[in-house]
Amino acid sequence: MLEKLFGFNPKETTVRTEIMAGITTFLTMAYILAVNPNILSETGMDKGALFTTTVVMSALATIFMGLYAKLPLALAPGMGLNAFFAYSVCMIMGYSWQFALTAVFLEGIVFILLTITNLREKIVDVIPETLKHSISAGIGLYIAFIGLKSAGIIVNNEATLVSLGGLTSGSALLGVIGILVTSVLLVKQVKGSLLFGILATTLIGIPLGVTKIDGVFSAPPSIEPIFMQFEWDNIFTKEMFIIVFTFLFVDLFDCIGTVIGVTTRAGMVKDGKIPHLKEVFMVDSVATTAGAVMGTSTVAVYVESAAGVNEGGRSGLTAVVTGACFFLAMFFAPLFLAIPAAATAPVLVLVGLMMMSAVLKIDFGNYAEAIPAFLCIIFMPLSYSISEGIVLGHLSYVFIHLLSGDYKKVSVGMCVLAAFFLLKFLV
Repeated sequence: MLEKLFGFNPKETTVRTEIMAGITTFLTMAYILAVNPNILSETGMDKGALFTTTVVMSALATIFMGLYAKLPLALAPGMGLNAFFAYSVCMIMGYSWQFALTAVFLEGIVFILLTITNLREKIVDVIPETLKHSISAGIGLYIAFIGLKSAGIIVNNEATLVSLGGLTSGSALLGVIGILVTSVLLVKQVKGSLLFGILATTLIGIPLGVTKIDGVFSAPPSIEPIFMQFEWDNIFTKEMFIIVFTFLFVDLFDCIGTVIGVTTRAGMVKDGKIPHLKEVFMVDSVATTAGAVMGTSTVAVYVESAAGVNEGGRSGLTAVVTGACFFLAMFFAPLFLAIPAAATAPVLVLVGLMMMSAVLKIDFGNYAEAIPAFLCIIFMPLSYSISEGIVLGHLSYVFIHLLSGDYKKVSVGMCVLAAFFLLKFLV
């Protein structure tokens, strides 16, 4: 029954491992329950309704992923995409949040069509093997950077962009303690070390004044103020095309990059092929469309899924457990939201380390392969974007090989994809 429902293989994992992995994934991405409503409410959307919608869409989309695609991938309203929704479309361009939701809905419809025609799978197939390894490593640096930043270990600096934060107090100190605690658990090969690391760090944060528990139970607010709130005026304008294209582009390559990175780390990629890839894309597409109906920005596959994979999650059961945790969070929000960013940051840093192992498969002695791989890896954390890393890595791969006369390494599909990437900079 487990194999039929979730693609569960008893030779690769156990039910206990899948449950622990699912909880770990949830805890590393539970911050979205607070962050997404905070960002989107700046457009005038109801904050309470946004919390409920964020929970419901994260839960349903992740469970759908587990049952339909049978992979340990979790989804929620995407970071970056929600910021573009709120700050660029609504606050800078001046459109209403209803108009922005309409753009997300259209993006989802286009994605469904691209998935049905297998175009998204074909895009994955034309990405060179070297870049697939570098995507995994780049995501490792990217999520480690996210963790260090969220804990306050790395902070903004006007002169140098970033610098080391104060490590002797507050969130940064707790993050450092968490890295040490979780590292020792990993070295000792404790089962569930990432999950136990989060819990231990959260408890240590209580006397440090970082973990603040404000209640346990709360009833979810109604989603009525943001449900089915579309605005169809001006949809045939250049601005709408640019908005939909931007949503589409970022979501497409963030999803591709995350799926490649997480499944590569899990050892699921066989002969360059990712299992159930079309199903993954269909879940992502339907979730985005349904999310717009429910009143939230683009729903996307989360890179924090790698945390569950590193706990041993290998089947859809991991995703279903993560989705169930989201449903629980709807009623126990104060408890789950009490987990500070400094408690989940160590897991992101250490998972980043684990994903960096993909660089061992890159031929650094061959500059034509090594330079694009390096650019892909380094631009993900520096541009704070998975998709930008993929774009610059792929463009450099195509141009370096063509200008070097090595035409055999560059297929027609790779050239078409490169042209599409160039269009992104020109639009």
